[in-house]
Amino acid sequence: MQMILSYLRRCVEDYDMIHPGDKIAVGVSGGKDSLVLLYAMAKLREFYPAPFELHAITVHPGAPDMDFGPVEALCETLDVPCHLIQTEIFHIIFDLRQEKNPCSMCAKMRRGAMHSALQELGINKVALGHHRDDAVETFFLSLFYEGRLSCFQPVTYLDRTGITQIRPLLYCGEGMVRGAALRHGLPVVHNPCPADGNTRRQEVKELVARLGKDYPKLKDYVFGAMQRLPLPEWGAVGGGRRLRRRGMEDDCAE
Repeated sequence: MQMILSYLRRCVEDYDMIHPGDKIAVGVSGGKDSLVLLYAMAKLREFYPAPFELHAITVHPGAPDMDFGPVEALCETLDVPCHLIQTEIFHIIFDLRQEKNPCSMCAKMRRGAMHSALQELGINKVALGHHRDDAVETFFLSLFYEGRLSCFQPVTYLDRTGITQIRPLLYCGEGMVRGAALRHGLPVVHNPCPADGNTRRQEVKELVARLGKDYPKLKDYVFGAMQRLPLPEWGAVGGGRRLRRRGMEDDCAE
């Protein structure tokens, strides 16, 4: 976890993500990425010079066999208040509407439920578990399916809600995150969604993996290009540093 903490702190400082007195919630889906982020943010809170309050917030889609009890137990161990928002998103999308392409509507409904809960709790920032691989795949998704150079932003202010989204794991590769989740025995929640693994994002993930066999530094170069262009809001505003090449190459290290 020490290496992840190092990269996470560097990303936070490069993009000026955390200010004194912030009330930050980690959006915990139950997947490995959000759980590693929760664990790392709880550790960062112990020594970061800008004191901040940390919460965990989970939108339960109402899918069967999704048990967030172990996640709530982890939050108690980390001394992080856990807020579980019950919804009927799964029932609405798959039983009532029988959506053939459910991902967009599901994401929209989950965001709506989360933002409403954040406003009620007086939380001003939400930390999302997107890592370097997510950013690279999103870049290719936008290029292939929208014909534009685009990606989500490291920091996004949502003026309708007054909430700021931050992505502190952007300097960590998926292999590093996966290894940390395994080593620390984090309670990953099984995703029963019928669309899981059958999306355009999964197709792009597999394509990038295939290309990576012939071009081992592909993810490094694409991520670096996104910072150097820079894409909107991707120019570092804090410490102004860039991720060191060693960290990008050592993708499976902790």
